[in-house]
Amino acid sequence: MTARSSEDPILLCCLLWAHEGKAEALHAYEDRVLELIQEHGGEVVQRALADTPGQPDEVQLFRFTGQTALDAYLNDERRTSLAAERDAAVARTELFPVRF
Repeated sequence: MTARSSEDPILLCCLLWAHEGKAEALHAYEDRVLELIQEHGGEVVQRALADTPGQPDEVQLFRFTGQTALDAYLNDERRTSLAAERDAAVARTELFPVRF
């Protein structure tokens, strides 16, 4: 396998669990921040909402043009300024690279 460049495309899966009774708040927060992805060379490939206890409340697949684009999204002040809203709604997040 060849080494990955910092500017190779990145495909990520994000699993999100809400605090008890906060699934709608989690979805509302995600509605706001996911709008920013495209501005940073990213794309929401798929977004799914679930209602199964114990499983993630939301599953997302993202594609970014590279690490620089991902970092720009993660550090976007409009996103980071919502940290309190996120913390109130999101109990757990798992983010990991995937491939098709």
